[in-house]
Amino acid sequence: MARNGISRRAACSLLLAGAAGRFAVSPARADDAVIRIGYIRSMARHPVISLLDAPPPDAGLAGATLAMDDNNTTGRLLGQSFDLIDVPVRKGTDITAVLARLAGEGVRLVLTDLPADGVLALAEAGRAQGMTIINLAAPDDSLRAADCRGNVIHVAPSRSMLADAVAQYLVWKKWTRWLLVLGSHPEDKLLAEAYRRAARRFGARIVQERVSEDTGGSRQTDTGLVQMQQQMPLLTQGAPDYDVLVAADENEVFAGYLPYRTWDARPVAGSAGLEPVTWDASSESWGGAQLQSRFVRQFHRRMMPLDMQAWTGARMIGEAASRSNSADGDKLVAFIKGTDFGVAAYKGQLLTLRDWDLQLRQPILLADGRTVVSISPQPGFLHQVTELDTLGVDRPETKCRLP
Repeated sequence: MARNGISRRAACSLLLAGAAGRFAVSPARADDAVIRIGYIRSMARHPVISLLDAPPPDAGLAGATLAMDDNNTTGRLLGQSFDLIDVPVRKGTDITAVLARLAGEGVRLVLTDLPADGVLALAEAGRAQGMTIINLAAPDDSLRAADCRGNVIHVAPSRSMLADAVAQYLVWKKWTRWLLVLGSHPEDKLLAEAYRRAARRFGARIVQERVSEDTGGSRQTDTGLVQMQQQMPLLTQGAPDYDVLVAADENEVFAGYLPYRTWDARPVAGSAGLEPVTWDASSESWGGAQLQSRFVRQFHRRMMPLDMQAWTGARMIGEAASRSNSADGDKLVAFIKGTDFGVAAYKGQLLTLRDWDLQLRQPILLADGRTVVSISPQPGFLHQVTELDTLGVDRPETKCRLP
């Protein structure tokens, strides 16, 4: 396994499940071209409503580790070897020093699940080192707009992509009257703005907005089930007639309490109920069941969205290395940004990069916690290039100016 801050080779013998059975993989050769990938992981955790939603300590890292095994399986046939350097960071960590240390170990490609300010700090510090940052978690549209950087690639979908994915399905269902309930944190307000944009874009109408103030305590043991049973109906009482409640609660403070507790009998979407995600443990199409089985065998838990985003980010590097037959960081980045690049991620089609903001195009799963209800883009939402560009900011709308 990857050790904190120390480079490691992936396991010398790998077992990959698939239609062809199991494959034994030979050890890395001494003359293999080594591609070192850093992973700067945030150790910050916020309280969650349900114990089932508490992230495991290896969230993200497990997905990246699985992808490194996949990279090495192919890479060893081409004389390539992949190392993962895991660097967990906490609040107050000197990001510049962390990046300098990785650069000293020959790292030019860095995965990170830091929030937006951390991604920007890495981008600025990494520019002089010739390093490219792969954003796995920050959904901020600003990172794809005024704050976009030429050395930051976004695997995480933006808030606008997630909101558009929900909006398309609700409009397809003809649930076009929304009650928007947002939290009081800055991230919640940004997510609410993404839903307002999506409503305007696809022809829905927000009949009213309400704010749920965070007064502290977000666990059932803090608030009490009886208290929530009383408060949630009051929060939604007396609203104009609406088809669906759309929740914008990125900090997981109140949205999980909404289903079955609203004043009117209405479905909930957004941050609870029907949620837009990059991955769900119930996904089994396009080989997803095999991926899930491999993941569970190795890590003894289910794959989470951050795991899939980390897997995808690491696999993008592996795909570029095998397709370009190169271990040079600059050449790998150039290939990823090029027109010939595409990565398969168990979603039915190749994922490619938008050249105007370096955002990875991808379908968004709409899940209810038990099953995948649907996948956006929805039927009927057309685009002159690819339907995937109906999710998020399209080329004519972009405010990103890459160097």
